Amino acid sequence: MQKGLIDARLGGGLIKKRVARSGHGKRGGYRVILASNLGDRWVFMFGFAKNERDNVDDDELRLMKRLASAFLEMDDRMLRQALTSGEILEIHHG
Repeated sequence: MQKGLIDARLGGGLIKKRVARSGHGKRGGYRVILASNLGDRWVFMFGFAKNERDNVDDDELRLMKRLASAFLEMDDRMLRQALTSGEILEIHHG
């Protein structure tokens, strides 16, 4: 995604990415919504299986945009504090 492999820009710092599920084709995959500055900040907001729902509704999108704005405006100190307090969880891959 850092190289521009994004399926949709939803506005307000939100992006949508299709994620394949092995052996299930495009219809059996997932959709993931992230908040990002497309640089060093990537925040998982929501994920769902495509066969369970088509998309997020307008109210969910508005809420995620507000949350995305807050996450993307946080400085390093604020992020560390939120991590330490358990308000947010950092996910490491690998």
